[in-house]
Amino acid sequence: MAAMEETGNGAEGHAFSFDAPAAGDSPAVEGWTPDGEPAADGAAAVPDEEAVIAAIASVYDPEIPVNIYELGLIYAIDLHRDGTVRIEMTLTAPNCPSAQELPAQVQEAVRAVPGVTEATVEIVWDPPWDMSRMSDDARLSLNMF
Repeated sequence: MAAMEETGNGAEGHAFSFDAPAAGDSPAVEGWTPDGEPAADGAAAVPDEEAVIAAIASVYDPEIPVNIYELGLIYAIDLHRDGTVRIEMTLTAPNCPSAQELPAQVQEAVRAVPGVTEATVEIVWDPPWDMSRMSDDARLSLNMF
């Protein structure tokens, strides 16, 4: 774009240009936050996957002394740059007495993870859960070898 210089109003005679200043002409502007934390560089960080898994693993099925991650109830964890986390999980059976409380507990635990702005939990039934989805640790805990 060609430089377009115009004169400011009044007798001051200030000039301005629509061209960007040449490199080194102006000092860099650094970001800051009121809390003294480093400013974000424009793109939010994706929440830490290990921290999200640890939060999910803090939720236990009240009928089974194993966390729901080791039970294989978590089918998908989608982490997004804006801090949202989407989780697909199932239950051991459609008539599970914890059907209302387990998804809410997972959602609450994941929302507490630093960097998470929103967490949604969706119950899915396909594929159906079976014992083959359990981790070796869960099988050992339940003596199911």
